Amino acid sequence: MSSIPDQDPTLRDLLRVFDRRRRILVLAFLIFVFFAVVVCVVTTRRYTASSTIQLQKSSDSLGLDDLMGAASGGASDTLSVNVDLQTQADILQSDTLALKVVKELNLEQNGDFRSHFNPFGWLMGLLSPAGPSESTAASFDDSPSRQRNALATFQGYLKVKVIAGTRLIEVDYTNQDPKVASAVVNHLVQALVDYSFQTKFKATNDVSEWLEGQLGDLRKQTEDLQSKVVALQQGSGIFGVGGTDPEGKPVIFSPVLDRLQASTAQLSQAQMNRVLKQSVYEVAKTGNAELISQLSGTSMGGASQGITNSLTLVQSLRTQEATLKSQVDQDSSQFGSAYPKLIEERAALDGVQRSIQDEIGRLSARAKNDSEIAVRAEDGARRTYDADRSAAEKLNDKSIEYAILSKEADQSQELYRDLLKRLKEAGIVEGLHSSNITMVNPGRPPAKPSKPQVPLYLALGVFLGGFFGGCTALAVEAIDNKIQGTEEIEAMHLPMLGIVPAIEDAKRGEGPILLDSNYSAFGEAIRSLRSTLLISRSGRPPQVILMTSGSPGEGKSTLTLNLAASLAQFNKKVLIVEGDMRRPVLARRLRIEGKNGLSVLLAGDSADVEFKEIPNHPHLYILPAGPVPPYPSELLGSQRMQALIESWRQSFDFILVDSPPVLPVTDAQLLEQFADATVLIARSGVTPRIALQRAYKLLQLHSKDTAKPAIGIVLNYISLHSAAYYGYYGYYGGKKYGYDNQEDRDANV
Repeated sequence: MSSIPDQDPTLRDLLRVFDRRRRILVLAFLIFVFFAVVVCVVTTRRYTASSTIQLQKSSDSLGLDDLMGAASGGASDTLSVNVDLQTQADILQSDTLALKVVKELNLEQNGDFRSHFNPFGWLMGLLSPAGPSESTAASFDDSPSRQRNALATFQGYLKVKVIAGTRLIEVDYTNQDPKVASAVVNHLVQALVDYSFQTKFKATNDVSEWLEGQLGDLRKQTEDLQSKVVALQQGSGIFGVGGTDPEGKPVIFSPVLDRLQASTAQLSQAQMNRVLKQSVYEVAKTGNAELISQLSGTSMGGASQGITNSLTLVQSLRTQEATLKSQVDQDSSQFGSAYPKLIEERAALDGVQRSIQDEIGRLSARAKNDSEIAVRAEDGARRTYDADRSAAEKLNDKSIEYAILSKEADQSQELYRDLLKRLKEAGIVEGLHSSNITMVNPGRPPAKPSKPQVPLYLALGVFLGGFFGGCTALAVEAIDNKIQGTEEIEAMHLPMLGIVPAIEDAKRGEGPILLDSNYSAFGEAIRSLRSTLLISRSGRPPQVILMTSGSPGEGKSTLTLNLAASLAQFNKKVLIVEGDMRRPVLARRLRIEGKNGLSVLLAGDSADVEFKEIPNHPHLYILPAGPVPPYPSELLGSQRMQALIESWRQSFDFILVDSPPVLPVTDAQLLEQFADATVLIARSGVTPRIALQRAYKLLQLHSKDTAKPAIGIVLNYISLHSAAYYGYYGYYGGKKYGYDNQEDRDANV
């Protein structure tokens, strides 16, 4: 016997499954919708305040780009903007600003920040080692556990989002009190402005102080040189020899003076180079990646190949850092902290940040080395200059000394003026007192709560109820091996005789004969089964019908009794043989008294055995099972049983044998050899498919040694409102074909 063939499920099959499991669907739907309603009712109303800030384009506070006349390209500007936006967004979410806002607004007294009992946290506290105890009188700054709890709560209700394609950052905070939510947003933005100011002030103040010191030394040197020139001019009274050049300066034709002029120019260049190299070194010493990266692409940053490479690498690493930070923030909002990809991205971000710090360290070392080399180069140029000057002094020519001092004073004054001009153009004072962060929209107390979102929660409850109800129904259907409808029997290639619906007019076990009810669906199904049996075989209809099932409790006795009553309505003499001598139920249900029955006949004693006529049903008789014999199977398969059936054939038109189930005992297989047709009964939702298939196979195998009586399946106890019943009859159980009222029925009796 072949099993159910595999085939792709259709939408009709899915709807049938949902129809059979509609109780599960409805229960799951109601549970989730009820839970959604409860959540909407009991959830605390929360308000979300929003603020939008703009990050304006930042400039070099020291004017280093202006100093070397460098300009950055459009691609670098875009990358720099993305880096700056992500950096500011990360600062907004930092612990430093969070703790500052918590302290300023005293948020520990807010309802969201008060400690609540957490079973999971309490359990983890028992398992994990306890930290050092904290005094209840300790301040907030001296209480790490209070700070940790406050930070966790604050970060949980804070949301910072960079608006793509703009220089805007949106800051949201949620709280039970709308005024507290708006105050937190505004204080957090102000804390960011203060933090940006302090960071910029510290970085620029250190470098500007050093540069101003250098300018002071250079100014003093220039003043001293000018004083010497004036003194020499006053002492000698000679301003030039051999004419003047187009600029009005004395023309000196001595080779010694020419070398002196060259060494003077070299000394000036060495001084300029030293000042610039030391400026780069002082910037590198600050360790500020943002300030250092701004040197990239400038002539100042390109003083040496090593510095240029380091600056380029720092700029590239900062771009990678911004990209990784953005990816980490995005994945953190979508997945949990244990998400493998998020762990890898955080590890990569830590590696990039370490690489930035390592490269800044190497850049600082290179800048220091270049500064020291510049100092040594200046010393070497100064020694050359001193040597040339000594040689020139030997000429004892006041005019030459005057020209040298005049040239040196002019160059020193030119260098001082150039550096002073650049320092003023940098706008240090203005930069220290301004910020590139402006508030576009301040946080205002919201009028409506943002949580709970009632329509969303209800829609989610409806969706989850339907989804999990459907999944549960499909899961139950997948693990349920019970027969639900005729299509499963037909898929196993088993012959179907019909279906019988569940009894409506009486409870199971009470009043088993239901054919006298007014056009009940059960009675009509019994009549339909009667018609199918009478025309199922060519020639005359079967006279001896074996009624059996695969397992107990599938309704074969009730079905046998009602089918016999239906046959008796044709004015045919019908005998019911209670062949189940192990667990007889028909005589007890019909309240028929008498101790003798089939077992007594099979034992050879027939003196006191007689057929019992069922009350109110003429032509319908029953032979009870009688006392339970020690060996029922041997009696049912005996020649005596065959002889009895043959004798009954002469006295009755139809004989229905109520047999024991096929699978537990062999009685039904033995009785099958005496029957003209076998009705194998299966109960919807109770009989397993494999049990029905096995029972049919056992009956079919046994019938090979006989005249091969017909074997048909009857599916019992089908729900009148199920898809299986509708698919078989074409209408639901509440809609029947028949007379509309009692008068019509009486008129046709």
